[in-house]
Amino acid sequence: MAVRVPALRRAAQTLVRGRPRLPARVTAGRRRLLAFIGVLGPGLIAANAGNDAGGIATYSSVGAKYGFDLLWMMVLITFSLAMVQMLAARMGVVTGKGLADLIRENYGVRWSAFATLAVVVANTGICLSDFVGVGAAAGLAGVPTQVSVPLAAIVVWSIIVRGSYRAAERIFVAMTIPFFAYPIAAVLAHPKWGEVGKAIVAPHIHTSSAYLLLFIATAGTTVTPYMQLYLQSAVVERGVREEDLPKEQREAVAGAIFADLVAAFIIIATGATLYRHGIHDIGSAAEAAKALVPFAGSYAEVLFGLGLAGASLLAVAILPIATSYAISESLGFEKGIGRGREAPVFVGIITAIIAICAGVAMVPGIPVIGLLVGVQVVNGVLLPINLFFIWRLSRNRELMGERRNRGALDLLAAATVVVTSSLSIALVIITILGL
Repeated sequence: MAVRVPALRRAAQTLVRGRPRLPARVTAGRRRLLAFIGVLGPGLIAANAGNDAGGIATYSSVGAKYGFDLLWMMVLITFSLAMVQMLAARMGVVTGKGLADLIRENYGVRWSAFATLAVVVANTGICLSDFVGVGAAAGLAGVPTQVSVPLAAIVVWSIIVRGSYRAAERIFVAMTIPFFAYPIAAVLAHPKWGEVGKAIVAPHIHTSSAYLLLFIATAGTTVTPYMQLYLQSAVVERGVREEDLPKEQREAVAGAIFADLVAAFIIIATGATLYRHGIHDIGSAAEAAKALVPFAGSYAEVLFGLGLAGASLLAVAILPIATSYAISESLGFEKGIGRGREAPVFVGIITAIIAICAGVAMVPGIPVIGLLVGVQVVNGVLLPINLFFIWRLSRNRELMGERRNRGALDLLAAATVVVTSSLSIALVIITILGL
């Protein structure tokens, strides 16, 4: 059969040029998607690292204890988190320095050393609990802790130490994908969405101390000190230029919104199942996953377990980095992911934290709950200090120039610092008194 010359010409052009050119409409859409993915980074990673094993357990307790009644608070907490994350990203871009670096330079070594010591204690405790979370998530699939925890430690260490910052950042962004398991679990729980919407816009406030405690605990687990430390230092290492500041701020805010939507879906899933069937006490995220099975099916357990695994893995990667950033900046050492030869102290700190936490997490009967109580106190003391410095530094004319906080934005930032710090201090008092 004869073949027309134009057909041969098109075939030859395809062979020479590679794949046929996509239509302009598809290409433009792909460019926008790639541009959006390219912006994703420190803000998304930092905010979602806060949804770790302890956070999931807290949100599950909120849903099991009070159903949807505390959903309205997620709106307020999201505003606070978005504000703090945006300020941290802005300072990183404008000054080119991490938070611990700026505290040392502007407020002296003593404040920097105090903040760093508190970060080391708190982050190590949280990292340990998240390695326990990795083991618990793997245990739902029948994998022993003695296998899953060392494997997770090796993988995380390799990503941080052996790869480049860009490669590590892409992997960390990919680690946020398992969080989509929680919205699916919420749908499988078949909540009454009208009640969900009403709970968001019409607060149902209880007068019990348990309600107040869960409110404060939720705020404390959503806005944590290491998130700002990591975010600001990661923005610096990413090399974001000042002309790209609006994009970086939007990414930080979007990351906070996404993280708190995940938290809300955890509350919805447990509220529609555990609360409705009278199961009000949840001790851990893994316990919540198992408790969902009779009401939402085995898929709900799998989804909760998948989310717990992803959340814990992301946290055990970010916590050592944030700690090492703080120590290196406070003491003036070189820092940087994938810079083993140029930053031996930075890498050594990360290696030590991962090794210690993974090793202790494999010890049977480790008192994680008691450990988390102590960590809660340290974090509760550290957060107001961090927030105060973020607010003061972000409005400093010499540091920030025209990008400094002023007017309405400064008032909103100050209000956020006061309210969040007050909740954090209240949590410390309640924890110390054993309430």
